[in-house]
Amino acid sequence: MTSLAELLLESTENAADEPFLVPPDASALTYADVWERAGAIAGALHGRGARPGDRVVIQVDKSVDNVALYLACVLSGLVFTPVNPVATTAELDYVIDDADPAVVVTDRPTETEIDRPVLTFDSGAAVLADDTERRFHRVDRDPTDLAALLYTSGTTGTPKGAMLTNANLVANARALVDAWSWRDDDVLIHGLPLFHVHGLFVALHCAMLGGSPVILLPRFDAEAVLAAMPAATVFMGVPTHYVRLLADPGLDSRRCGSMRLFTSGSAPMTETVHAAFTQRTGHRIVERYGMTETGILTSNPYSGECVPGTVGFALNGVELRITDDDGADVSAGTTGSVEVNGPNVFAGYWQRPDATAESTRQDGWFVTGDVGRLEPDGRLRLEGRSGDMVISGGENIYPREIELILDQIEGIAESAVIGLPDEDLGERVVAVLVADGESPAEAAIRATLGDRLARFKHPRALVWVDELPRNTMGKVQKHRLRDQLS
Repeated sequence: MTSLAELLLESTENAADEPFLVPPDASALTYADVWERAGAIAGALHGRGARPGDRVVIQVDKSVDNVALYLACVLSGLVFTPVNPVATTAELDYVIDDADPAVVVTDRPTETEIDRPVLTFDSGAAVLADDTERRFHRVDRDPTDLAALLYTSGTTGTPKGAMLTNANLVANARALVDAWSWRDDDVLIHGLPLFHVHGLFVALHCAMLGGSPVILLPRFDAEAVLAAMPAATVFMGVPTHYVRLLADPGLDSRRCGSMRLFTSGSAPMTETVHAAFTQRTGHRIVERYGMTETGILTSNPYSGECVPGTVGFALNGVELRITDDDGADVSAGTTGSVEVNGPNVFAGYWQRPDATAESTRQDGWFVTGDVGRLEPDGRLRLEGRSGDMVISGGENIYPREIELILDQIEGIAESAVIGLPDEDLGERVVAVLVADGESPAEAAIRATLGDRLARFKHPRALVWVDELPRNTMGKVQKHRLRDQLS
């Protein structure tokens, strides 16, 4: 079996002198340029004590060198552990404590002292000059060895590290290149973050397996995406991106003349957006479905009918099934729990055998936590989430994480965080609060959240109620709150 480093090096070998990363308003870097930077960074990481199998926690802004940093970890057998650049110091500290990294890489000053080696990253490999005496080309790794550790929260509010192996990432990359008919002349517009599966693995790996150029935008910006389209063929986004593209009068069939593939994921897309985009551009959006623990599971076909409201068919090598509350298979058309099996499924949660066991059947199938049904033709139609996760602007937000902080604030007796429909973001976060005596000022609540949670997790609205609705077992009925406040 092939390791991830072997796959990416072999796939880009014939494109060494071809453009790889094309930043806006800057010179393109070739594949050879980026691999050279990756080797230098790998040497710097080794110089700070990192060895194959060690975790490297990274909190840096998106850049050419962010990509090279990822490839440095791939080359030297280190476990890439990214943290959202807007995460708070408390959130970063949690990941450091849990992952126990050999090195922490950051491009910003930290409010607390980090008790392990730090590599300061300053948007340029030149700062690593003192560490480049030892350059790495590749460290042999077994397909079962970890390649990445990505943190995802749950209903407990405690983030868990999803362990992704070389084999997981290789299998998913190959399946996607096949599913989307990746071509030698493709050019990708990259407006996604580099700390998620979507931007890090789905987008970059597809491009690298095709030896394709990547127009690397620092973030999604509708005008920048539209400006890049005449020189590109592929765009990957989330529903919010498409809503914002549709709001720009510059989006039309002429602008999309060279484009061949638009994909969407990370959140459900409405049929209205599907129809409006096709009408404006003449292109269909290929909706797909995946998660941190599994990579991409399904996709509507590139050649064939894309059915809005469905997320398509299982990728090559992926098995899907729908089960009832007892774990038994149900017939086509019946709603139940979505479960998956295949080489893409992660190795479990880092140091959390309890959480791994809770999400894994005895026969090895992974319980996704999503609810859906398989159509008679094999397409998957998602109908909701068994948990309370909110997806806002493509970001996964776990209410329990927010509730744990709100419930500690003086003057708040209890809280319930929900997602409500939002035309732009898909869902917006709303906190429903019960006061304990005099309710605290909104400014004080937001100040407390600001110290502990990334901005995108903050509630857009605070709603005070006399009591939260509960069932006979005392469980808060969030569906009733959603119905009342929608």
